[in-house]
Amino acid sequence: MSQQRILELRKILDRLAYEYYVLDKPSVSDQEYDRYYQELLKLEDEFPQYRDPNSITQRVGGVVLDAFEKVSHKRRMLSLDNAFNLEDLMAFDERVRQSVKNPEYVVELKMDGLAISLHYHNGRFVQAVTRGDGLVGEDVTNNVRTIASIPMHIDMEGDLEVRGEVIMPKKSFEALNEQRRKQGEEEFANPRNAAAGSIRQLDSRIAASRKLDAYLYYFEGAQQHAMHTHEEALEALEAMRIKVNPLRKVCKNMQEVWQFIQEMSERRNDLPYEIDGMVLKVNDLHAWDLLGTTAKAPRYAIAYKFPAEEVVTKLLDIVLSVGRTGRITPNAVLEPVRVAGTTVSAATLHNEDMIKEKDVRINDDVIIRKAGDIIPEVVRSLPERRNGTQGIYKFPQICPFCGSKLVRFADEAAHYCMNQDCPARIVRGMIHFASRDAMNIDTLGDKKIEFFHKQGFLNTIEDIYELSLHKEEILALEGFQEKSFQKMILAIEASKERPLEDLLFGLGIREVGKKAARVLAKTYGNIDDLMAAEEAELTAIKDIGVVTAQSIRAYFAEPKNKELIAHLKGFGLRMDTDKEVIKESIFTGKTVVLTGTLQYLKRNEAKALLERLGANVSGSVSKKTDLVIYGEASGSKLSKAKELGVATMDEEAFMKEVNANEKS
Repeated sequence: MSQQRILELRKILDRLAYEYYVLDKPSVSDQEYDRYYQELLKLEDEFPQYRDPNSITQRVGGVVLDAFEKVSHKRRMLSLDNAFNLEDLMAFDERVRQSVKNPEYVVELKMDGLAISLHYHNGRFVQAVTRGDGLVGEDVTNNVRTIASIPMHIDMEGDLEVRGEVIMPKKSFEALNEQRRKQGEEEFANPRNAAAGSIRQLDSRIAASRKLDAYLYYFEGAQQHAMHTHEEALEALEAMRIKVNPLRKVCKNMQEVWQFIQEMSERRNDLPYEIDGMVLKVNDLHAWDLLGTTAKAPRYAIAYKFPAEEVVTKLLDIVLSVGRTGRITPNAVLEPVRVAGTTVSAATLHNEDMIKEKDVRINDDVIIRKAGDIIPEVVRSLPERRNGTQGIYKFPQICPFCGSKLVRFADEAAHYCMNQDCPARIVRGMIHFASRDAMNIDTLGDKKIEFFHKQGFLNTIEDIYELSLHKEEILALEGFQEKSFQKMILAIEASKERPLEDLLFGLGIREVGKKAARVLAKTYGNIDDLMAAEEAELTAIKDIGVVTAQSIRAYFAEPKNKELIAHLKGFGLRMDTDKEVIKESIFTGKTVVLTGTLQYLKRNEAKALLERLGANVSGSVSKKTDLVIYGEASGSKLSKAKELGVATMDEEAFMKEVNANEKS
C-alpha cells in the first residue's frame, strides 16, 4: 500500500510541477502542493527501499562529485552557421531551394544558454550530457535533476534523446548576482555564463540553488516515430510534457521569416530570459537528410544573430580608478540602463586620448553597447543633444587617492600614479594577487578585500596570510559566520601550493603578464634564480624584451619587494614550478592566434591548452603567424590572416585535433 501511495504521489506532483513550471498555470494552491510534497517526503523516509533519484523530492540536490565523467554522443551535436542580416538569410534560402521545392521554415528563439542532451529510457530520465566539443560531453545528470521544468518521467516506451538549452532566467540571474555582491564575490557577466557555470558545479546543491530552467528543441530520431516535420516533432515533445518554447512560427517564405524575426527582436527585452538571435530550420524532416551537414553544421538550419544592442543613456560623471601598476583608467558613470541582459551603470573610457577622440563630456547623452555582449563600452556621444551644461573634460594631473602627481610616458596613452604606497594601488594589488588567474583565492573577492582594508585587516599582500589572526574581530562583523570564515582561510591556505608562474603574475610586476610569468617560471624553475638574473640574461629569453627585463630587475632590486618575497617564503608559499611536459601535436612550435567568441572553452583555457601542446600563443596576426583559430564573430584578425595567406582553423576543427591528441 505504501509503495502504491508513493508512486501515486510522485505522479500527482510531476503533473503539478508541469502545470507550474512549464505551463505557468497551477491548478492547486501552494498549500495543497506542499501537503502532497510533505506526505511523499515522509513516506520516502519511512520506506527508504522505495527511494528514487528521479523523485521530485530529490530536486534539491545533494550529490557531490570529484569530477565529471566524459560521455560520447551517439550522434554528433552540431553547431549552427550564422547569419547577420537579411542578405545572409536570403542566401541560405537560395541554397536550400536548390534541393528542396518551396521549403517551409520553423523559426524559433535562439536561447542564450548551455546546450544539453537529455536521455530517457522507458519513460524515465536517465542521463544529461553537455555538448562539449560536439563529439564528447560531460555527464551532468545530478545537476540537471535539480531543474524543476525538466520532467523525470515521460509517457514513452523505449529510448529517447532530446536536445535543448539550459538557461538562467533574468530573475534568477539578478538574484544570483545580488547574492554574490553581498558576499563580495565576482559577479557573472551574463546569464549564459551563469547557466554554464551552474550546470558544471560538482556540488548539485549549488546547481539547485541557482533556479535554472530549460527549453528543448530537438527530437532525435523523430522520423523513426512516424513524424514528417520538425513542428510535429516539437508538438510530440509538448505532448510528453517536455518544455518547448511556444514562441515559434512555421513560415512559408522568407518574408514571413523576416517579419517574425523583427517582431521577436522588438519583444526581446520583455522576455523573462535572454535570447541572442533566432534559429531557422527547414520544416520537412526528409529534407534534412537530403540537405545533409558540413563538418560542423547542418545545411538545413541557420542561426540569425541579433546585432549588438545599442542604447542611449546619460553620462553623469567621469571618475578615475587606479590599477595595481598605478595605471589610471577613466570610467564613465552612467544613468543605469539595461543592455544585453544586465543593468549597466559604468563603462571604461580607457584613457585621455579616447575621451578626446570620442568627444565625450559629462552630462552628454551617449550610446553604449556591450562589446561581445560582455564588456560595456561607450560607442559615441550625441553632441546634437547638448544643452550647454556639458564642458570639455580636463584630465586630472593629481592622483585622486593619494595626491601624487600623475605621469604620462612618451610612448603610452595612459597616465600613472607612481606612488607605491597609494592606498588604491595597494588594494588593487591585493585584489590582483587573490584573483583567479593569480593565486585563485576565490572566497576573497574584490568587495571583501576592499572591506577588510577599510577595517584595517588588509594593508599588504602579506596580511592576506595573517587574516586568521583577526578571526574574532571578523566574526563579530555583520554578515560573517564561522563556516564562511573557515572556507576563506582554507582557500588562502590552498593558494600556498600555486606554482611559481601564478605567484609571479600575482605580484603585479609591471610588464609581466600571464604569458611572461609562465615563460620566466619555465626558464628559471625557482624564484631565487630569477631574482639573481641579470638584464642581459633576461633579454636573451624568447618573449622577454628589454622593457620587461628592466622592469623585472627594478622590481627585485627594491628592498621592500625582497622583504615581501622573504615573508611569503616564511608563510610557506611555493617558490618553484612543475616541470613542463610538452605533448607533441600539430601545434608544436607554431605561433597561433585566437580570435572570436569561443563556444567550448574560455579564451585563457584555450590558450593554456595550446601552450601545453607546444604552441606559442600570440595576440596579433603578422607574417610570422602560423595559424589563426577562430570562433564566432571573428573580426579583423581573421580578415588579416586571409590577406596574409595565414592558415586558419575553426573552433570545431581545433577541438577535434585536441580530442584526437588526448586519445593518442
